[in-house]
Amino acid sequence: MRNISKILAVVDPTSHTQPAMKRAAWLAGKTGAELELMICYYNEYLSGDRLFDSPSLEKARREVLANEEKLLERLAEPLRKKGVVVRTTALWDHPLYEGIVRRVVDSDAEIVFKDTHHHSALQRAVLSNTDWNLIRTCPVPLWLVKPRDFAAAPTIIASIDPMNEHDKPAALDDEILQISKMLGEKIGGNVHAFHSYDPRIAVATATANAYIPVSLPFDEIEQQMHEDHQKRFGQITAFHGIDDERAHLVSGVTHEELPVLAEQTGADLVVMGAVARNRWKRLFIGATAERTLEFLPCDLLIIKPDWFHTPVERGSHESN
Repeated sequence: MRNISKILAVVDPTSHTQPAMKRAAWLAGKTGAELELMICYYNEYLSGDRLFDSPSLEKARREVLANEEKLLERLAEPLRKKGVVVRTTALWDHPLYEGIVRRVVDSDAEIVFKDTHHHSALQRAVLSNTDWNLIRTCPVPLWLVKPRDFAAAPTIIASIDPMNEHDKPAALDDEILQISKMLGEKIGGNVHAFHSYDPRIAVATATANAYIPVSLPFDEIEQQMHEDHQKRFGQITAFHGIDDERAHLVSGVTHEELPVLAEQTGADLVVMGAVARNRWKRLFIGATAERTLEFLPCDLLIIKPDWFHTPVERGSHESN
C-alpha cells in the first residue's frame, strides 16, 4: 500500500460514539481518499433459519437495512459538508467479521477501520472475538481504533523483526516501515522503529548445546546477540531513513517492552505485522503479538504479508 484512495469504516449501530468513523474520516481528509461507512447487520429471528423463509421475513430484513442506511446517511452528511467523499452501505451478513471481509473484497478498500475498546483501570484493550477474527482474516491493513484523540503531530511506532524470527518474511518489515512513513507524511507525524530481543533465548540455546558441565561465558553470549540484532536493525532503519534517536532496540520481550515504549513516546499508533503460520488452519499472529496488543495504550494497525489470501469465502452465508 503506497497510497490510500479507499477507506472502509465499520460503524457500530448500537454505539452513540463512533471512534473508528471519526479516525477514518480524519485520515480521509488528510489523504483525499473516498470513505465508505458500513453496517453489517444480522438477526437470527429474521434470518429464516429457525422457520421457513417467507415474504414477511424478507420484507422485515429490507426494512431493517433501510433504517441502518438512514443512520449511515445521518452520520455521513456532516462529513460530506467538510469535503469528504462518503458512500454508505448497509448489508445483511453473518458472522460479522466475515461480512466485513466480504465487503472489503467487493469494495476494493485499501484499509479498514474498526473500534476497539480500552479499559483505563486495567490499561488494556478489550478485543472482541470479531477483532481477533479480523486480525486473522482481513486481507488489507486493519486499523483498530481506541477512543482517544491523536496529537497534532502524531507519533507512529513501527514494530519490526529484522532477524526474521517467528516465521515472519523479511519483506513484511519493509512494508511495515513504508506504510508507517507514508502515514507519517500524510498526517504530519513522526515515525519511530522498535525491535526487541530476548537474551534468555541465546543463553538457553548455549546451555542446551553444552553437553559437558562447563562454565559458559553468558556475558559474551548476550553481547554477541546484541551486536547481531543491532547490525540488522541498524541496516533496515538506516535504509528507511530512521535516525538513531527514533530507532529503539530493546533487550526484553516484545509484549512487555513495546507498551512501555508506546507510553514513553506518547505513541498514537503502533504498526505491527501479522503472521500466518499455517495456510490450512485458522490464521493467527503469534503468542507474542497477541500478548502485546491488549496492553497497548494507543491505536494499532495490523499489516499482512503480500501473499496473504483471506480464508473467508466470497459468497455471503445470508441473503437479503
